[in-house]
Amino acid sequence: MQIDLTGHHVEITTPLRDYVNNKMERLERHFDHVTNVHVILSVEKLRQKAEATFHLSGGNLFADAQDEDMYAAIDAMTYKLDRQIKKHKEKMKDHHRSEGAQIKQSHS
Repeated sequence: MQIDLTGHHVEITTPLRDYVNNKMERLERHFDHVTNVHVILSVEKLRQKAEATFHLSGGNLFADAQDEDMYAAIDAMTYKLDRQIKKHKEKMKDHHRSEGAQIKQSHS
């Protein structure tokens, strides 16, 4: 998985980069069909914003979060992405399961 990290009006320090990489690698454990991730960290006045786009086989997932603390914004964004990845996985699993059920019914 390739992680592109961009900063708008914020310097991407080594600890910040390591924190984002660690979070994204944890998300990848749930779903290993991730081709790349684009993360944008930005600061607008007192709001710290983190947003990410996950490029998966079968679509893209997007999440963003704002907080007064950049690390808290990254945590919130990661949590949202985690829920979306689990939902995406379930959809794929359910989709294949229902296809099998339809095939069995049509042969009866």
